[in-house]
Amino acid sequence: MTAGHRRRHGPAVEAQRSDPWKRTRLCLALIAGVLALGTAGYAVLGLDPLDALYQTVTTVGTVGFRELGEADAAWKIFTIILILLGVGTVIYTTTVLLETLIEGRLTDHLWRRRMERDITKLSGHTIVCGCGRLGRTIVNVLDNAGADVVVIDSDTERLGHVTVPFVAGDATDDDVLHAAGIQRAGTVVAGVSNDADNLYITISARSINPDLFIVARARTEAAEPKLRRAGADRVVNPQFLGGSRIAAMSLQPNVAEFLDVVMHEDNLLFRLQELDLDSRSPLTGKSLREAHLRDRTGALVLALRNPSGDFVTNPAPETTLEPDQVLIAIGTPDQLESLERLLEHGQS
Repeated sequence: MTAGHRRRHGPAVEAQRSDPWKRTRLCLALIAGVLALGTAGYAVLGLDPLDALYQTVTTVGTVGFRELGEADAAWKIFTIILILLGVGTVIYTTTVLLETLIEGRLTDHLWRRRMERDITKLSGHTIVCGCGRLGRTIVNVLDNAGADVVVIDSDTERLGHVTVPFVAGDATDDDVLHAAGIQRAGTVVAGVSNDADNLYITISARSINPDLFIVARARTEAAEPKLRRAGADRVVNPQFLGGSRIAAMSLQPNVAEFLDVVMHEDNLLFRLQELDLDSRSPLTGKSLREAHLRDRTGALVLALRNPSGDFVTNPAPETTLEPDQVLIAIGTPDQLESLERLLEHGQS
């Protein structure tokens, strides 16, 4: 899916999740102000602070108990003003509170229903389990690349910062995975901070949808083989990758930065992309020389990955294109699109 076709959720989601209690807090502050004004006024008219507060509450609440002080002209004028201010404020606050309760619940319900409908429409999407610092980075990169993403996290405060559909809950719970559309998903990222939870997510996801591509996060080396045995297609250790990245920048900074730019920067002309070779492709069984991929598309095939998982780097022209191979190519977006059409239909 291209960036131009992706759906954006940010502004709409944030608008629907705006604070519905803002007016209520303002009204409560107004009531506190009226009580403070009434208490101060009656104190000036001769009542002690407790009696002044009591007289204010009974007046504003329209209870109608007896006057605690001498009802002279000043007392009556102040009481009239206090009743007009206080009763009006209480009525307005009650109205706003009821509106907030009704509208807030209704808005939240409608918003959640719409998000659920959005998730049910997704297919082949990526489910990211965990929305910590690593998870947010993964979500941002996927979203910027135009991928459909659903996030799962039990921390609603973390979810408040995402701009893609999400499910609040424990990713180790099968019901939560179902709510995220795991039956229709293409990829699951088990990216929570606990190896045991990632192992459980991997097992659950694989049992629900055997066709999923699962990427699991490992915090320790001991967890990596266990995650693979549990069904993870790829296991990533962020600490190891971070150390390797720093070492690469130290040894070959230009090569490392070029790969970084090619993979992540949108302003570079050339891109790296992987392309699947289906068994129905007209090019299956032909050699690279016979297929004329470079001549017909302009894209350069850097490597082939065989179904066994082995890589063939800088493949020779005599290399045969086999079913279910993955081609790793570099070229402009137009060249890569032409190569993809050639692999699918036999013409660029």
